[in-house]
This record gives sequence, structure tokens and C-alpha cells, in this order.
Amino acid sequence: MQGDSLKVKVNKLTSIKTQLPYSYYSLPFCTPEKIVDSAENLGEVLRGDRIENSPYAFTMQEPQLCTVLCRIMIDAKTAKQFKEKIDDEYRVNMILDNLPLVVPIKRLDQASNTVYQLGYHIGLKGQYAGNKEEKYFIHNHLAFTVKYHRDLQTGSSRIVGFEVKPYSIKHEYEGKWSEKTRLTTCDPHMKRIVVNSNTPLEVEVNKEIIFSYDVEYQESDVKWASRWDSYLLMSDDQIHWFSIVNSLMIVLFLTGMVAMIMLRTLYRDISKYNELETQEEALEETGWKLVHGDVFRPPSNSDLLCVYVGTGVQFLGMVLVTMIFAVLGFLSPSNRGGLMTAMLLLWVSMGIFAGYASTNLYKMFNGAEWKKIAAKTAFMFPAIVFVIFFVLNALIWGQKSSGAVPFGTMFALVFLWFGISVPLVIVGGYVGFKK
Repeated sequence: MQGDSLKVKVNKLTSIKTQLPYSYYSLPFCTPEKIVDSAENLGEVLRGDRIENSPYAFTMQEPQLCTVLCRIMIDAKTAKQFKEKIDDEYRVNMILDNLPLVVPIKRLDQASNTVYQLGYHIGLKGQYAGNKEEKYFIHNHLAFTVKYHRDLQTGSSRIVGFEVKPYSIKHEYEGKWSEKTRLTTCDPHMKRIVVNSNTPLEVEVNKEIIFSYDVEYQESDVKWASRWDSYLLMSDDQIHWFSIVNSLMIVLFLTGMVAMIMLRTLYRDISKYNELETQEEALEETGWKLVHGDVFRPPSNSDLLCVYVGTGVQFLGMVLVTMIFAVLGFLSPSNRGGLMTAMLLLWVSMGIFAGYASTNLYKMFNGAEWKKIAAKTAFMFPAIVFVIFFVLNALIWGQKSSGAVPFGTMFALVFLWFGISVPLVIVGGYVGFKK
């Protein structure tokens, strides 16, 4: 309803160059009186999400113009931090009513001329006219647009979009700085707004950064139930189709080459069989006849084969059930981290099928030590993955990234492995061997 307070939350800083997420407050942005972490599910923690409160204060359907957030001074350490993040093309992610912040981009070469990018860049690199030296500029002014849909029956309004246009502006003011200082570069009383022609703010040591923002409200025809469509229906379909067709052509080409080689080999062997002159020569097994009985003999490493088959069944079961849940709509994108949580829990639950498949195949090879096969199925692949995960997590922890999994979550993963997955594999192994 109009006048309601809206809570804007900040999430991790992300980059497509480094793949290392960082907490929003790892940089010296404006902070609220007390930073409060939001409760996160297992999937959000593994994704590196760090959802926290912010000093941005919105009021439903009440526009704001040039609201000053805070003023900070840049020292050498702060300047280095901002420049490193700008170099790595880091983006700031925010959340309003569970909707992620997006930057609308106009594209004239597409049927739908507006596409969306998650988060806004911390800053950018550029050059002044007539100067080849590259400078760093920070986005210190944010022009938010909150889209809402009005329900004619109830008269209530619900948020259906959260957009932003970032600006870099060197704010100016008269006199000494105080909490009541009015800016001359943008003024809500004189309705002076920030435009691209303003002087950008360069990241320099011993200079100040004044953070500010605008809030605009737009009524939208998009209903609340379909507000995620604009986030999911992006105009990159032709790129994906080209990649899919290219992959299919490569697979068909390689398959054709292998088929031709096998047919030529088989044709050559059949020709040799037809040219045999004596009965003794015909009784000698050559070519393809040498392997005709191998299907009835167990392989040399049958134990490993059984373990691999069981692990494959577990992985395939997880993928199939996840896809079924996604098609039925249980894994909505609004449930942040839900997909990863579901995949992890399904992997653990599919342990009973892994144990069944591995020991049942082992029984076909006339094996007797089914407990050994079940134990290998329960520990071999998960142990390899966990060791790699632990090493990578230690490296990420050294980088002070929010992607590092805390010890509490690590303990929860170990409990899922030893407390649920291993017993299910043993039970499945017993059933598969005794059947």
C-alpha cells in the first residue's frame, strides 16, 4: 500500500572475470546503524550469497530525488580496493521484495529492444578528452525505478520490477559539509536531477565520495504472478541455438567417422573369413571372433565398474528428479538457492539406488563381498569431490571471499554424507545383493 516502508537488501559483489563473490560491505560503502545478516538456506550459502540490510530507505509510491546517503573520504587503501574491483568488473547486487536489481539496456537489433543485466557495475574505466591516461570512475549516484502493479479489486499495489541506472557524478556543495548540506549538482527543491553530462567522479586518494540516489515509481501492466518473466526471457536465444546446432553437427560428424572406420574393419574381416581355404583355417578365431565370448566374462576391474555404475545411477536419478520438479514448478527462481539445495538433498536420497545398482551388478559377476562394493560406492566418489571442495574452499577463504563455506555449513554437508547418504547406500546394497 502507499506509504509502506520498503526494505532494500544488498547481496554479494559478483564478477564474470574472477568468479569470486565478495560481501557488499567488503568495500567501504555506506552502512546502516547495524548490519543484519538475513537467514539463508543451504543453497544460498553454497552460492556465496550474503544478504544483508542496507541504508537505502524507500517508501511505497513516494518518489525521492537526490537523497544523500553518506560521504566518505578516500585513502590509499580505499582507492586500491575500488580500483581492483573496477578492474575485475564487479557488479553490485541488491534485492527488493525478493526481486534482484537489474540494469535495463536498450538494444535496437532485437525484436524486444530492452534486455536486463543483473546488478550494476561498481565503476568504469575511461579517458578524458585529449588525454590517453586511463582513469577510474565510481558509480556513486543510483537512479532506482520501482515498478508496481495495482490491483483494481483490492486497491493494493505489488512490486513487479526493480531497476537502476548508475551514474558517476562529482557532487558539489557550498560551504562546509554537514548532514543538512544541500548539493548544487542535484537538488530536490529545485528539481535538478543527475544526467550523463555531469562531471564524473574519479577515484583519487584524499578525495571525497558522496553517495546519493533517486527513487521513481512506475505503474506496470505486468501482474505479480508473471513478474519473473522479464528476468527469464532474455533475447540471447539465437546464440544458444547456434551453440546447440554447432555441438550437434560435431557429434554427428565424429559419430559418422567412427561408424565408417568400424564398418571398414568389419568388412575387411568378413572378406578374410570368406577367403579361408581349409577347415583348419576356418576353425582359427581371428578378427572379431576373438571378442565374441568377452561379454560372458567379468572385466578385470569389475569392482570399479560396479562402483561407477552405482554412482552413475545416483547422478542420473538426481538429474531426472530435479528436472521433473523444475518442470512442475517446484523450483521457482524466486526461491533463491532452492535449486542447489534440492540437488544436494536428492543426491543424498538417491544413495539407496546407487547401492542397489552397484551390488546387483556385482552379484551378476558372481561376487561375494557386497559390503566392500557398497562401502566403495558410498565413499569413493563423494570423498574425491569433498577433498577437491575442501582445497578450493581453503583457497577461497584465503581470498576473503563470501564464497567460502563456513564451518557450520561444512559440518552440515559431512552430516548429510555420513548420516544419510552412507546408510542409504548400505541399505540399497543389501537389498540389491539379496534380491
